[in-house]
Amino acid sequence: MLVKTKDNKKIYVEVDRDLCIGASSCVAIAPDTFGIDSESKAYVISENNVDDYETILEAAKSCPVSAILLKDEKGNQIWP
Repeated sequence: MLVKTKDNKKIYVEVDRDLCIGASSCVAIAPDTFGIDSESKAYVISENNVDDYETILEAAKSCPVSAILLKDEKGNQIWP
């Protein structure tokens, strides 16, 4: 999903639900961006008013199984 961060950057944020183990580190770090659903899997909450770019990147890096994929507006992979 293409999101607009609080610091006005646009990035694609995707959670690979097959990889996600529900560790919730992403939610702890970026609660305005990530949530945990009824299947104990992370998901992106909204397209707007998400955390700032650095916080989202930190949350993605905190995932123990690298289930969070970040890309810039042009589709270039940022993480992992």
